[in-house]
Amino acid sequence: MASPKIDVRTASAASSDLITFLTQGALLPAGVTAEEFDASSGTTVLLRNKEHRTLVVGLGEKSKIELDTIRRASGTALKQLLKLGCREVAIDLTAYPDQVGPAVEGALLAAYKFEGFGKPAGKPPRGVLSRLQVLVKEADLAKARAEVREAEIVGNIINTIRGIGNLPGNMLTPAILAEKVEELAGERRLTVKVWNERHLKRDGFGGILGVGQGSVHPPRLIVIEYRGGGKGEAPVALVGKAITFDTGGISIKPGAQMDEMKWDKMGGLSVLGIMLAAADLKLPLNLVALIPSAENMPGPDAYRPGDILTTRDGKTIEVLNTDAEGRIILVDAIAHARLTYKPSAIIEFSTLTGAVIMALGHRRAGLFTSEAKLRDALLAAAKTTGEMVWPMPIDDEYKEAVQSEVATAKNTSFREGSACSSASFIKLWAENVPFVHIDIAGTAWTTKPPAHLETGATGFGIRLTLAALRAGLKP
Repeated sequence: MASPKIDVRTASAASSDLITFLTQGALLPAGVTAEEFDASSGTTVLLRNKEHRTLVVGLGEKSKIELDTIRRASGTALKQLLKLGCREVAIDLTAYPDQVGPAVEGALLAAYKFEGFGKPAGKPPRGVLSRLQVLVKEADLAKARAEVREAEIVGNIINTIRGIGNLPGNMLTPAILAEKVEELAGERRLTVKVWNERHLKRDGFGGILGVGQGSVHPPRLIVIEYRGGGKGEAPVALVGKAITFDTGGISIKPGAQMDEMKWDKMGGLSVLGIMLAAADLKLPLNLVALIPSAENMPGPDAYRPGDILTTRDGKTIEVLNTDAEGRIILVDAIAHARLTYKPSAIIEFSTLTGAVIMALGHRRAGLFTSEAKLRDALLAAAKTTGEMVWPMPIDDEYKEAVQSEVATAKNTSFREGSACSSASFIKLWAENVPFVHIDIAGTAWTTKPPAHLETGATGFGIRLTLAALRAGLKP
């Protein structure tokens, strides 16, 4: 979908339907009673005059307002105005000059709609945002314009990633994903290398090949490099799982809700989004992204329970369940990152386990690391971005659960603590490199969206990681 035009102006220049914010205890608009609107977080009231409509959105108690409060409130209000058919909207931030960026992010994320297929061409449909005005005081114009530019970059990239993420499996195979990455990277200062099935076999990527061999759509490894830091500076490696569709393979999943497995690629897409934003924002650091991609199918050549696969660094995996495929392709990529790029840290994103959803629900991702500095940096970034994470253990006691008698490790263990043992399995391939695993199985997509988002892919992890990197993420 097209991005709206964004203007930063003084409040006197407003010419659109308007969003304003109000905290609890503040003076209510004329004619509005406390029974109609109490300004608690996320509540709204619509005011009308001859020229335009004003939607007032509550922020709750003033002392409890955070950056994500404004972000979510802005998105909630914009979605309501779009449902009323508004196409041009202004946001009054004269009282919140330090929260311009989050407010614009919230509006852009809320404005996203997956356009789908088969809809008639022609003029934009009712309720599509074409113009967004950001209203501030004259003294805040310069600062606000800089923040709006950055928020616009990040918001538009996340929406691009959501659009790719919402594509069904027949429209996004590993090869098509690689083509999209090359197209997006070609517009930026990014270098891309793609391993096809022949290259994967030549270089010993037995994990990626094993998972993908049951499909007529062969796997890919996509590597993206961004050089914004010093020439000799070790990069941070970002690794993301991109299973374009996951049937479970021979260990096939139940049929109910299997359609949601088109979102099993969101870890890889989050990593792609981080790289695109890093290039557009010209971040002063070095990054390398590795996106292993496969389609997990139960075809005649599919890998089987009991198979043993050899990964890029010579380690072996005893396959007990072909539906635990994500960790198999991830460790191949992690081994390649460790051996080739000597990274300062490895941060990995994946829709890995249902167990993390049972533990944390759909509001927080699981954060697995034994590195205190990396953990604290990501927790701080979570607070400012609203992409919440929760620390989970990845200590040595969980390694026992994946020990194999015939291989380096087995790809599944008992159900108890399986989110932790799965993370420990992946960590074996990072060896001594500082490692973070973020399990986004509960946050990568939503079928019951909050008031400020739409059903489908969320792009979770992009804003979180960018904030941590910009704050100087170091092990």
